[in-house]
Amino acid sequence: MYAFTYHRPTTVRQAANLLAKHPEAKLLAGGHSLIPVMKQRLAAPNVIVDLNKVEGIAGVEISGRSVTIGAMTRHADVANSPVLREAMPALAGVPGSIGDPQVRNRGTIGGSIANNDPNADYPAACLGLGATIVTNKRKIAADDFFTGMFSTALEENEIIVKVQFPLAKKAGYEKFKHPASGFALVGVFVSKRSSDIRVAVTGAGANGVFRVKSFEEALKKRFAAKSLEGMTIPAAGMNSDIHAGADYRAHLVGVLARRALDKANAKGDDND
Repeated sequence: MYAFTYHRPTTVRQAANLLAKHPEAKLLAGGHSLIPVMKQRLAAPNVIVDLNKVEGIAGVEISGRSVTIGAMTRHADVANSPVLREAMPALAGVPGSIGDPQVRNRGTIGGSIANNDPNADYPAACLGLGATIVTNKRKIAADDFFTGMFSTALEENEIIVKVQFPLAKKAGYEKFKHPASGFALVGVFVSKRSSDIRVAVTGAGANGVFRVKSFEEALKKRFAAKSLEGMTIPAAGMNSDIHAGADYRAHLVGVLARRALDKANAKGDDND
């Protein structure tokens, strides 16, 4: 490691002011993305702004027809939230498979979304549910937020404070998990909310999380695995690495989508 200036603000405004004062500063949430790259000297910020003491940006709340999760809510707290497990178990189940207990008890939903790792789970849930990412400056629809691999619509001095998820009538998430890291080689989140049907995929796309519009159209007729029988997506644009090739990932998208649909229908959530 190397020398840097460390700040620990207690309000979002203080954190934003520090970012404005120090353009080169980096935000620290759970630290599972930032700290490793700093150790490897792939990033060398001279100012760190730690969000762990910022008040009012953690917790899970149900209000009306939506679930609000504070940006600094730990993965384990999302997974174990009684109100979320009752209202939308599919969303509560997403962080339960992230990494290991150490990661789940330290990592945060806001940090995961802001980092937008192409193999992360939360981006699929955000896109698959049509979430709204709320920052200290504005509200951003998930469809506009994720702009590419490790890239988002966040601007300078902008901090995620919470994420709002609409309650879905039916939802399910299924992923093919890397046995060592816990990352999704491919993960598929499906949801049905009135006429809004979504299928979001993480881990597979060369440009990060994406929606499968052909699957969504097929599911408008019937929200069931049978509606996707025989359907695939092109391998073009899929990620290919030492863990899985593009063709295999494209195949997994169809397989996991059908499994996610089976989960969604088995739960029979009637929140709509």
